Amino acid sequence: MDMTNDYAFDTRVVHLGMHAEEWQGATLPPIFQSSAHRHETAESLSRTFGGQQDAHIYMRLTNPTNRVLEEKLAALESGKGAVVVASGMAAISNACLALLKAGDEFVTGNSLFMSTYLLFARVFAKYGITARFVDPRNPEAVAAAINDRTRFVYIEIIGNPKMDVPDLAGLAELAHRHGLPLLVDNTMATPWLCRPIELGADIVIHSTTKYLSGHGNATGGVIIDSGAFDWAAHPDRFADFAPFVERKGPLAYRDRVWRELHINLGTTAAPFHSYLTLLGLDTLVLRMERHMANTLTVARFLASHPKVRWVNYPGLLGHPDHALAAREFGNKGFGGLLTFGLANQQECFTCIDNLRLIYHLANLGDCKSLIIHPYSSQYLSFAEETRRELAITPDLLRLSVGIEAADDIIADLDQALAKLPG
Repeated sequence: MDMTNDYAFDTRVVHLGMHAEEWQGATLPPIFQSSAHRHETAESLSRTFGGQQDAHIYMRLTNPTNRVLEEKLAALESGKGAVVVASGMAAISNACLALLKAGDEFVTGNSLFMSTYLLFARVFAKYGITARFVDPRNPEAVAAAINDRTRFVYIEIIGNPKMDVPDLAGLAELAHRHGLPLLVDNTMATPWLCRPIELGADIVIHSTTKYLSGHGNATGGVIIDSGAFDWAAHPDRFADFAPFVERKGPLAYRDRVWRELHINLGTTAAPFHSYLTLLGLDTLVLRMERHMANTLTVARFLASHPKVRWVNYPGLLGHPDHALAAREFGNKGFGGLLTFGLANQQECFTCIDNLRLIYHLANLGDCKSLIIHPYSSQYLSFAEETRRELAITPDLLRLSVGIEAADDIIADLDQALAKLPG
């Protein structure tokens, strides 16, 4: 179904990408569980391989169910094209590697999700690629880290679990002034809360596993190309983009991700997982409204609790990025994740062990409330100095607030906190 921007986001998220006329009237896309697609003529397959026509060949290349999700997410993020992949980390890897080769550098925020940090600091380093970590809220530090080998600037919309919020528009302007694209991981906000491309970002990345799917039943990722960055205007940095620009023009980056990385690394998304994500998107707005209302309520409860030492959530007035986040997110909310601190690691363990409703597991963005002690789990292998740089401390608990009744979430936290000494 064709949808214009005259419709509200709430309407577009439900109806975008629907092609009932092609699906025998069905209002949900079929799951095309086929590893390959038949072509009636030799010329047809040849033209498809040559790029003269758009048709499906093999699941590792494209899939009709995945294509529906790509079209929908690109439109929701105000992008021009997208590539759906098997996980959020596959999206981050492909998005970055499409711009990198041995000897290159990039500038990244230092408030990164665990696996993103490991990819940048350890895996890329093995291949001669340097990540320069800086405070994403400090534009002078970002600018100082840029040199002739820099290929892009990368940030998370809300640091996980640092909970910092960078100035997207300011960083986009800074990156463009240096002839660089800005890549933004928008997982924590979703396009309902913030659309980075509209603030100047060039590439948007999501782990669709989280809020976009929303039900803890599918993994996936997506890379969305704004189509706005002029690769040909920067031949000193991006001469290697020439064949992709010649072939696809404004969508040269999307073409390179798909043709050079996605196909050859085999980061194919399972069609069934894309189908589940499409189901989840229908309720994105309702879920995000509830996630964020609940999170603010829970944050205020924790901030007033005598056994809680501190609470880190951009929605609280005392947060250093509160005003920026309110402006950047249009006063619609501040995300569904918060962190809070107890006296020490043992108190964190005691709190977790006494929870009855809130699940203890390594995920976020689910309908259910989820908690984890990052210091002793996800970041267990990290050096102490690195954990401190990433704001991972023994007293920290990360809480992904679900869509249950807020009173029930609070009651569960209250009874668990009551088990703590003192």
